[in-house]
Amino acid sequence: MTSQRKHLVKDFNRFITCHVCKGYLIKPTTVTECLHTFCKSCIVQHFDDSNDCPECGIQVHETNPLEMLRLDNTLEEIIFKLVPGLREKEQQQEIEFWRSRKSKENGEEDGSRSKRSRLDDDDDDDDGGDGDYHRSDPQIAICLDCLRSNSLVGENIVRGLMKKFIRCSTRVTVGTIKKFLSLKLKLPSSYELDVLCNGEIMGKDHTMEFIYMTRWRLRGENAYPMVLEYRPRIDFG
Repeated sequence: MTSQRKHLVKDFNRFITCHVCKGYLIKPTTVTECLHTFCKSCIVQHFDDSNDCPECGIQVHETNPLEMLRLDNTLEEIIFKLVPGLREKEQQQEIEFWRSRKSKENGEEDGSRSKRSRLDDDDDDDDGGDGDYHRSDPQIAICLDCLRSNSLVGENIVRGLMKKFIRCSTRVTVGTIKKFLSLKLKLPSSYELDVLCNGEIMGKDHTMEFIYMTRWRLRGENAYPMVLEYRPRIDFG
């Protein structure tokens, strides 16, 4: 009876390493045009200088290649299972990064903490449940501003929040922010909002970390907290 050969991690390296940095894929992100996958930070930085895929050279998008990226959470879990200790190492590095960011805002934080509410701490508007709501995740402070325009339909029911400063997990998505706003503003279930950063509409699957790294940080180190604007959804027809 022949014994089955045990596979080593290196046997799978070509499937789980990044073409850009040559390391294991961290937050694997796939280019939807060609289905090549890279570390999220690697491909985002690459698109600062080029609109082409770094592996096959195909043009991903004429103007905004970041819109053609999709996170692959399944592949991420496979890599973490294959490579011992990788998850813990990356989590620690992520915590240290956001801790260094938090230290830069401490002066402002002391004076304005009372003005901020936590997304997962707000009274009876949440769904309830026994989860920890990502409290152990790295956190980010956000200012939610109402973008007002007299020409927008629905302006009369979309208003500013009494407490517009929140703190939430960097993994929170724009879709979750929209649900939070709908609850706070008591909007009809069929009512839809746009959420913008720097004047650009954000996709519902974009995380706060992704928006911070690819949109907001371009404003400079002192631009804190991150400002997201919301308005009634505009149908461009």
